[in-house]
Amino acid sequence: MIMSMYKTICITNRHLVTGDYNTQIKKALSRRPYALILREKDLTEKDYECVAKDVIKLCDEAGVKCILHTFDEVALRLGIKEIHMPLNKLLTMDDVNKKKFDVIGASTHSVEDAVLAEKNGASYITAGHVFATDCKKGVPPRGLSFLEEVCHAVSIPTYAIGGIHDDNAMACIKAGAAGVCMMSEFMR
Repeated sequence: MIMSMYKTICITNRHLVTGDYNTQIKKALSRRPYALILREKDLTEKDYECVAKDVIKLCDEAGVKCILHTFDEVALRLGIKEIHMPLNKLLTMDDVNKKKFDVIGASTHSVEDAVLAEKNGASYITAGHVFATDCKKGVPPRGLSFLEEVCHAVSIPTYAIGGIHDDNAMACIKAGAAGVCMMSEFMR
């Protein structure tokens, strides 16, 4: 993986890991992504916080930015000032809570979502899914033209997500993305 050519964000998914989760996180971090988003949003808040404590420590040791996902209260309790939110959750965050974070990311799936996320305080967005992916089996990918439209519709950084790997990442950058998000590439 050529990390210096574009920013790569590792997205976690413990369901893709075949061995020990923390060992796989260490392997992912050894590839030097720009950041890691701890996405394990199917966990309860309490369980997420337990996992987050370990992953934050691993990220700190590796010198990689750790962004928590969905659980803004957990992020604040653990001193993390970067959060990634599903768009619907971002829209329900009040301005007081938004100001507690230095960076707020949002997941988007249309040009309208992207514009709405930016208007509601997102510092960056993820846009997808760009390519076919097992995570969205049976759902047609939106493609590079979608990604290009999103990138032109907002002034905040856009990270492509969905079916991204080393062979197609540069096409996302050429479409205007600030970087790419990869899950399977890091979790398997």
